[in-house]
Amino acid sequence: MTQSITLLDGGLGQELILRSRREKPHPAWSLKVMQEEPSLVSDTHHDFCAAGARVIGTNSYVITRARLRKHATEDELEAYLDHAISLARTGIAASTSPYATSVVASLPPLVASYVAAVAPDFEQAYREYSELIELQKKKVDAFMLETMSNIAEASAGARALHEQKVVGVIGFTVDDDDGTKLRSGESLAEAVASVAEYRPDAILINCSRPEVVSAGLEIIKSTGIRFGAYANGFAAVEALRPGGTVDSLAARTDLGPEAYAAHVMEWVDMGASIVGGCCEVGPEHIRYLHDQLLASGYELNHSLAA
Repeated sequence: MTQSITLLDGGLGQELILRSRREKPHPAWSLKVMQEEPSLVSDTHHDFCAAGARVIGTNSYVITRARLRKHATEDELEAYLDHAISLARTGIAASTSPYATSVVASLPPLVASYVAAVAPDFEQAYREYSELIELQKKKVDAFMLETMSNIAEASAGARALHEQKVVGVIGFTVDDDDGTKLRSGESLAEAVASVAEYRPDAILINCSRPEVVSAGLEIIKSTGIRFGAYANGFAAVEALRPGGTVDSLAARTDLGPEAYAAHVMEWVDMGASIVGGCCEVGPEHIRYLHDQLLASGYELNHSLAA
C-alpha cells in the first residue's frame, strides 16, 4: 500500500521578516506584522499552500499571555488568535488549491523559545495551554504544541490537549549537537515518555538542526506513536535570549531546497509520516519537497490525526 505523508508548511515567521517593510524585528514581530501588514501574512500562507503544503499553521506563535503582557495588549488575546485563524483561511482560499488543507493552531513555548529556565511550572503551563485550546478548538482543525524545550511545559500542554479531546501533535526541539537531548539538557526519551501517557496524535522533532533529527526520531519511533519532523535552517540558536529578536540568528547558506529535501527523505525512509519545515524553510523548500515526495510514489494528505 502506498504510504501517505502529511506535508506541513514552512517557517512563517522568518518568511515574514524577509518580506516585511518593517525596519527592525520586534519581540512580537509576527503579531506586529499581522496588525500592520495583514495581507503579507495571508499572502505567505497562500504561497505555502500553492507550493503544496496540506497543513497551514496559524500566525500565533507569539500570542500567549506572558508575551502579550510584555509586548502587546493581553486583553486582546482572543481577538489576536481569531485574526490569525482568519488570515490562514484567507490564504488557503486565495490559493485555489484543489487539495483539502487543514488549519492548525500553533501552541508555542509560553514565554520564550529554546530557554527552558524561563518556562512556567507544570500547573501554570497547563492552565495557559488549556485556555488557548478552549479559545480555538471550534475554529481550527488541530493543534501543534511546538518547539518544546523542557519536559514540564511539554507534558502540561499534552495533558491540556488530551483533556479537551482535540487532535494535537507535540514537537520537541533538541540540542544542536545531540538529537537525544532536549535543549534543557533533559533526555528526549524521558520527554517522549512524559507526553506519551496523554496519547498525542503524533510526536515530532521541530526547530532543530536537520542533522540531529534522525537520532531523535529513532527514540520516538520506538514508542509506536506516529512521528515526523520539521527542522530549521539556523546556523545556531544560542544567540537568541528571552525577549530578543530573531535577527540575532544567522541563516545557513548550505540548506537550499534540494539539500533540505534530502534530509526529509531520510526521515520518511525511517517511517516519518508528518514532515515540513520550520524557521528559514520557505515556500520553495516546500515546493521542492512536495515534488520529491510525489516523484517517490508517496501520497500526500492533510491530517494530523493518529
